[in-house]
Amino acid sequence: MHLRSRRPVPLRRPGLVVLSLLTLAASAVSCAGSRGGAPPPEHPAPKTTGGRQDAPSARPEHPSHSKSPASAHADELGAVPVLMYHQIVKDPSSPYDRKPSEFRAELERLAEEDYVPVTAGAYSTGKIDIPAGRHPVVLTFDDSTDGQFALGKDGEPKPDSAVGILRDVAGRHPGFTPTATLFVNGDAFPATGTKKALRWLHGHGFEVGNHTLDHANLRDGSPGQAQHQIAAGQQVVTRSVPGAKVTSLALPFGVQPNPPELDLKGAADGVKYAYAGAYLVGAGPAPSPYATSFDPVGIPRIRSTGAHGQDAQFGSSHWLDELRDGGVKRYTSDGDPDRVSYPKSSSDRPAKEFKERARPY
Repeated sequence: MHLRSRRPVPLRRPGLVVLSLLTLAASAVSCAGSRGGAPPPEHPAPKTTGGRQDAPSARPEHPSHSKSPASAHADELGAVPVLMYHQIVKDPSSPYDRKPSEFRAELERLAEEDYVPVTAGAYSTGKIDIPAGRHPVVLTFDDSTDGQFALGKDGEPKPDSAVGILRDVAGRHPGFTPTATLFVNGDAFPATGTKKALRWLHGHGFEVGNHTLDHANLRDGSPGQAQHQIAAGQQVVTRSVPGAKVTSLALPFGVQPNPPELDLKGAADGVKYAYAGAYLVGAGPAPSPYATSFDPVGIPRIRSTGAHGQDAQFGSSHWLDELRDGGVKRYTSDGDPDRVSYPKSSSDRPAKEFKERARPY
């Protein structure tokens, strides 16, 4: 195994700035003028793949049916913030790092603004089931570091780790679900041990996603090498957690393979993979999974950063302000996972897979 650097590419890539400006210009239409949001110019635009999962089948009567979409101000074609974190450490050494106190403050803000965490898999498959009037947020973590998750001697997550902080905040905010998606590499969570860590996370409601075996740039090698990195990364999860299904991939450095569709479906070394979503680096809010603008081959994420951090105008503080203040229309639930409710005045439309569930009002 080749050891890989945990440090992402520098923030001031021209591509990232261009991507963010494109996203800002398109914010009036769910922050995505093209399918799934354009990647940095140095990476070819994601192609439409038809990789969307089938809509969930009908379910029993939901308790939130009593609240009308209008009274909930529902808009399930609105944008969803997919937040991206790396290391949670007391002494950040990179703009991608956040202090535990900063991470806690961001979670408190999300809870106070009526967000409910959902996994990347639930988002990308359109299985968002949250109360009426609330907003989904996807918390994602790359590189599987000890600052994100480590078990203490008592068998519980360390209180200053991301998982420990998330569980603490959730315990004080009813309805703020303690869940997230952790994208792992081959040497995941070394302080706890890969197998032990992944089994704990899977057993406690967290999604374990794939970040490739060696944090490889999937464009550097051949298509076969890209598939090997993805398939081998998947095996890290499935061998640690028998029966686990891997449905989400975070692209190292935000770089797609060639062709881009290989980030969703492929095979290597006798291992097949098929994912519901592949996640980019940086940009802005992601489109609703029910909207025509959604494309699973390249889902934009928002880097977590403070209001005055490096490139703050492209980070989480800025975009959460935009979503709160209406600069970007955000996803608001109608409380019924079997309907897709949105105002008739909306310029957005549901994708054909969800038209039978569409309920304009």
